[in-house]
Amino acid sequence: MTVFGSWVPAAMAADPQEYTTTLRPTGNADLDDALRASSDLLSLQKTQAVSPFALTGRIHNDYSRLISALESFGFYAGGITITVADAGGKSGAPIAGSHDGRDPDLPEWMQSIPEGHRAQVTISAQPGVQFRIGVVTLNPDRGDPPVKLNADEVKAFAMKPGMPAQAENVLAAGVTLQTALTEEGYALASVSKPQAWLRPDTHTLDIAYTVHRGPVVNLGAFDFAGLQRTHPAYIARRLTIAPGELYQPSRIERARQDIAATGLFADVQVNHGDTLAPDGSMPLDFAFREGKRHSVGAEGGYSTDLGGRAGVTWTHNNLFGNAERLRLTALITGLGGSAEQGLGYDFYADLLKPDFGSRNQNMSARLEGIKQELYSYRQTALLARIGIIRRVNRHWNVSFGGQIEQEQIQQMRTNNSYFIASLPLSANYDGTGVDNPITPATHGVRLGASITPSASLTDGTSFFAIMQATVSTYFDLKALGLSRPGRSVLAWRGTIGNVEGASTFAIPPDQRLYAGGSATVRGFRYQGVGPQFANTRYAIGGTSMDAGSFEYRQRIMQKFGAVGFIDAGQVTADRTPFQGTVRVGAGAGARYYTPIGPVRLDVAVPINRPARGDKWELYVGLGETF
Repeated sequence: MTVFGSWVPAAMAADPQEYTTTLRPTGNADLDDALRASSDLLSLQKTQAVSPFALTGRIHNDYSRLISALESFGFYAGGITITVADAGGKSGAPIAGSHDGRDPDLPEWMQSIPEGHRAQVTISAQPGVQFRIGVVTLNPDRGDPPVKLNADEVKAFAMKPGMPAQAENVLAAGVTLQTALTEEGYALASVSKPQAWLRPDTHTLDIAYTVHRGPVVNLGAFDFAGLQRTHPAYIARRLTIAPGELYQPSRIERARQDIAATGLFADVQVNHGDTLAPDGSMPLDFAFREGKRHSVGAEGGYSTDLGGRAGVTWTHNNLFGNAERLRLTALITGLGGSAEQGLGYDFYADLLKPDFGSRNQNMSARLEGIKQELYSYRQTALLARIGIIRRVNRHWNVSFGGQIEQEQIQQMRTNNSYFIASLPLSANYDGTGVDNPITPATHGVRLGASITPSASLTDGTSFFAIMQATVSTYFDLKALGLSRPGRSVLAWRGTIGNVEGASTFAIPPDQRLYAGGSATVRGFRYQGVGPQFANTRYAIGGTSMDAGSFEYRQRIMQKFGAVGFIDAGQVTADRTPFQGTVRVGAGAGARYYTPIGPVRLDVAVPINRPARGDKWELYVGLGETF
């Protein structure tokens, strides 16, 4: 065939035609992104190649798509130029010249591009003058009074003459105004999509919205659908909204999220119709899809001092229909460890009753059986406790309750039975902004303090009170410009404890204070810091303890991390803190970050190892040490 006076054999023509598209920058990065996202030539060029006629169709479609992108940024007098040239290939030099995308002969010309050559498509945008907002009109809906905005509504609307006539802002102004109206109780309020008039002479865009307020509305009756095991009365008590209150979508959504956060439901939805009830209120329809009632989990961990621990947990959710949770756990402990003399167990049943008495107040109860074969003592115990946990605000919570414990303890070949009654009281503060305790904190402070008045009621009565306090703080090196957020963090922890009212040997061994292990001083076995019986590795325990830890945490790539740390602590039989022999341990660790928290592996060595102390310790667990 003959094309523009040149003879090209049909077998040499490229069909389908491969091509590459280039968008020339306009100098406006946001506009370039919008043009790039609007172009079919760019988005489809990596798909299967098309014929010259189909490629011409893409080019023609792109003109309107790209003009729309320009206009969305207020460039109503702009233009688009698309040219096509032969980019060449292995079979020879490119055909000289280029063709405009609107040329009616473009398909025939592209058929002359030899096989193996790519077509080079170039897009150039000429934005021109950016139009500005001209006259803004708010028209009342049919039968409504004239529209007058109050100060809050004017602030929400935020559309003024002189602003760039960008479609996103023009549309968003109507949406934010409607949101502001509904937040004031106008449940049926509506703001139409704006009408627009282009004024080329002044480079302005006049816009008009139709606004309907409707009446101020209160919430009407609530309907609960989909509840199978959950009592509607519990949902009604739990909700943070009630019939008769002002209709506000934000409060309705917060109430929905609060119910969803109970963990009872796989899905929670809330809707209302477009008409009011006969009394002028707005009924709400809640739809629930309840979650699984039962679940099974596994638990495990390992350290060289306490050995391994492994077990299973079975959970029954929504036990009585009011979000109660029963959890049964069975653990085998002491699977080889330098602080253990044999296998032990920990069996317990936990019952949680949420919203006990009032919102943000839970009741918890536990029945537990324990056997520990520690070098410090051997213990078999049965305990029961019940307590109230109250959330004071988003940072503070307090707890109080009662506990009884019947136990038998062997220490240095002496067997004793104890019956202990105690009234634990604690307060905790968390300013880290981290809701999940397994998620590593990167800033803020945590505080915890407790006092536990106790009485040992066997073979005479002895009274004592255990007092402990812990503070930890975290500092992100981003604040100094040394790293990206959350990548490099310094962490400190300090703990102090004291027992008042009785001497060391008047206190049951399991109630005394100890240090050593991952919770206090790493590098020393569990309960390996403090006074010991002469010529043994058996810890005595004490009435005063203090410990401190420092860590440098470094995130590496996406899923890995490294930690360096140093710990120090001491235990004494004196009631005055900061007495005794300070023991120091140091080490390093690795982290692997999973969706549920980091997997922790730490190795520590003692700096000043006592007689019969371990030479090193290894700790494996989930979550950071503190």
